Amino acid sequence: MSTSTRPKRMSPAAITALKGNRPIVSLTAYTAPMARLLDPHCDLLLVGDSLGMVLYGLESTVGVTMEIMIAHGQAVMRGASQACVVVDMPFGSYQESKEQAFRNAARLLKETGCDAVKLEGGAEMAETIAFLTSRGVPVCGHVGLMPQQVNATGYRSQGHTEKEAEKIHRDALAIDEAGAFAIVIEGTVEPLAREISSKLSAPTIGIGASPACDGQVLVSDDMLGLFNEFKPRFVKHFAELAPLISEAAQAYAAEVKARTFPGPEYTFQPRARKD
Repeated sequence: MSTSTRPKRMSPAAITALKGNRPIVSLTAYTAPMARLLDPHCDLLLVGDSLGMVLYGLESTVGVTMEIMIAHGQAVMRGASQACVVVDMPFGSYQESKEQAFRNAARLLKETGCDAVKLEGGAEMAETIAFLTSRGVPVCGHVGLMPQQVNATGYRSQGHTEKEAEKIHRDALAIDEAGAFAIVIEGTVEPLAREISSKLSAPTIGIGASPACDGQVLVSDDMLGLFNEFKPRFVKHFAELAPLISEAAQAYAAEVKARTFPGPEYTFQPRARKD
């Protein structure tokens, strides 16, 4: 495909410009094949550190490393050609100082070719976000329930008390003013997420928040029904792939045991000799 006909990748600025026009469609992607399937339908693909739990079986996202995020960021970039690709900065890669954050954000951009990074945190991260954005690093913010802080807060919805609601509101305003091009609002009571979305200049992307957010994101494996053991309240299964995969594996095992697979059509036969 020539460069003149290749679809133009959605930029962070283009994501921001969608606010007030139409909802932003976002899903997580961790591999090239999945990115290739999701890319035509999404404005933004998030290489989330949720891959630690989804792909690696970790109990939280805290154990995810820069090397893991870079490897999966590279994979998604090989599969995506249209969507804006955002890579999560893992726990410990940006909290120490704004200079540490810049070094690691620059590494993610350079080594993956992604369009932007995402980091968690509110008012305490505003200075860091301003530092990054002023130096050419597009940043997506993340407020409300913050999975990287699970050891301190646990997994529970946020904004139920006046104190929690005020903090989330302050956090969102602070990182909006710091220059985040978009802000994820996670696990936050609906009226609060709705109110915040109406007051920010940056678009909000909800997950367990509000339909009034400027966009929505889900973990793709949740959306596809690959996990049936635990289904968060905010997850809708748009497919039920887990039982299909199990049934396919059962059928495969039965044919292998019966020696009906592989049949002749799935094997290589000797070529006829030429005399």
